[in-house]
Amino acid sequence: MSELKASPTDILQSAVGPARETQPRPTIQLGKKIRELRRSKGWTLEDVASATGLAASTLSKIENDRMSPTFDVVQKLAHGFSIDITDLFSSSATTPPQARRSIVRQGQGRLLDAQVYSHQLLAAELKRKQILPFLTTVKARSIDEFKEWGSHDGEEFMYVLEGSVRFYTEHYEPAELEAGDGVYIDSAMRHACISTSKKDAKVLWINTG
Repeated sequence: MSELKASPTDILQSAVGPARETQPRPTIQLGKKIRELRRSKGWTLEDVASATGLAASTLSKIENDRMSPTFDVVQKLAHGFSIDITDLFSSSATTPPQARRSIVRQGQGRLLDAQVYSHQLLAAELKRKQILPFLTTVKARSIDEFKEWGSHDGEEFMYVLEGSVRFYTEHYEPAELEAGDGVYIDSAMRHACISTSKKDAKVLWINTG
């Protein structure tokens, strides 16, 4: 009798317990949040551009929900406004700085959708986290779909849950990763990831804040 091998997704699901009925996942209204932050400081789009290093035209598209920013852009926005990156994802006013806990239920999280990736932000209500966990659907099928590769502060780890991916970094040859494989990199090194499976690949992505 052949041995059945559990998939990485099955292992994660067994750890969190059986599936539960979930509420629809909230989508981040990032454009509205950025506009409110800008106006609270009395800044113009040019002021925000100077603080973040992003083009004013890009900021205008984000504010009017005509562009879905990448994680790199979100990080630049947080740094430019001198706020914690999770402040862009949560309306929670305060979070105790110690003895914190956040239960992440299956199918819940805040959505940040972009052309090449769709991120589900986990434990988004916690402020000042040392790590930023995402469940990411990798939608890109070609490296040509990226206008630019990601590059930001910190380090990150990506673990493939479903499907297969090709992970690109500027100093290494592309790595072919299957379900159960992972990669750890310095985030300042330019990088990008595409799905090489028939369906969109799903990965767990963890960035340091």
